[in-house]
Amino acid sequence: MTDPEMYRSAFGRGQPVFAAQDQADARARRQIATWLLCCCALVFAMVVVGGITRLTHSGLSIVEWQPLVGTLPPLTEVQWLEVFQKYQLTPEYQKVNLGMSLAEFKSIFWWEYFHRLLGRLIGLAYFAPLVYFALRRRIPQGWLMKLLGIFVLGGLQGALGWYMVKSGLVDEPRVSQYRLTAHLGLAILIYAAMFWVALGLLFPRPAAAHDTPEVERVRRFAGVLASLIFVMILSGGLVAGIRAGFAYNTFPTMNGNWIPPELFLLDPWYLNFFNNMATVQFDHRLLGWALAVLVPWFWWRSQCLPLSGRARLATHLLLAALVLQVGLGITTLLLVVPVALAAAHQAGAVLLLSAALWCLHALR
Repeated sequence: MTDPEMYRSAFGRGQPVFAAQDQADARARRQIATWLLCCCALVFAMVVVGGITRLTHSGLSIVEWQPLVGTLPPLTEVQWLEVFQKYQLTPEYQKVNLGMSLAEFKSIFWWEYFHRLLGRLIGLAYFAPLVYFALRRRIPQGWLMKLLGIFVLGGLQGALGWYMVKSGLVDEPRVSQYRLTAHLGLAILIYAAMFWVALGLLFPRPAAAHDTPEVERVRRFAGVLASLIFVMILSGGLVAGIRAGFAYNTFPTMNGNWIPPELFLLDPWYLNFFNNMATVQFDHRLLGWALAVLVPWFWWRSQCLPLSGRARLATHLLLAALVLQVGLGITTLLLVVPVALAAAHQAGAVLLLSAALWCLHALR
């Protein structure tokens, strides 16, 4: 079509050329957002499976990092014995699982195998569509670098996962709580980044939008809540790393004390925040109490404002996610960390963060 013909088509017959282009752009944004949300679902599953892997003490069953060759599990009895013999050289086998049978080893092997396989699947599910959308020039202007940044974080996550596993293959039969927390935190950051970009593609902010001072204050409040939830997830990683959930299995007090006397037993004092079961669990509870107060307050303040239907729904879901997460946390503690409930509690943390991010985005 020549320029004069395009001009006549656009301004003489209801602007069909520009309208078609807008529709194509909107369709591309929806497709990319849908792809990102599917990747979010995979990362969500990865976080849950990772939690189960840790709770079943399966994470150290595979002692090598083979990104390509390791895609296939052992298929013959000889291969199974070879993998088992490598595990028998680890501190976990020698100090914890001495005498474990091959059948028992297989039960922990499969959790770690599926955890790694899911990581490979996420990498493929992200990389292949990214290349497709880029080659077809479907990615809106200004979004490609964000998507590439998420891909880089995914590569770092794989390396960090192996770095974490290596810490449990040397002297101690468990991984470093610092590396475990970093591994969990990076997974949550990747999830949050994909979720946020997907929301931005689905709900672009109008250029002429202006927030009232009241809405702006509530929006900043939502940002504080999202940050606090992320910190709480990191503290949960420390709880898991030193297995602090198996101590002080009472609520609301900690074995009858609101502030346990063992809070600062270690020297130097700052090590208590990372290595002391009492302090680590106390901090996690304290963050939970803070959210139990702040989220309902945020919800109450939000209801007094003229919010959009999407923003109001997001505030309701945030409150509901908090109630669910607090209930799961207390039950998991009182029942001394059963695998199913503990995994659900970890999943609930991701849902709570998702609701907070949705609130933050909808209040822009």
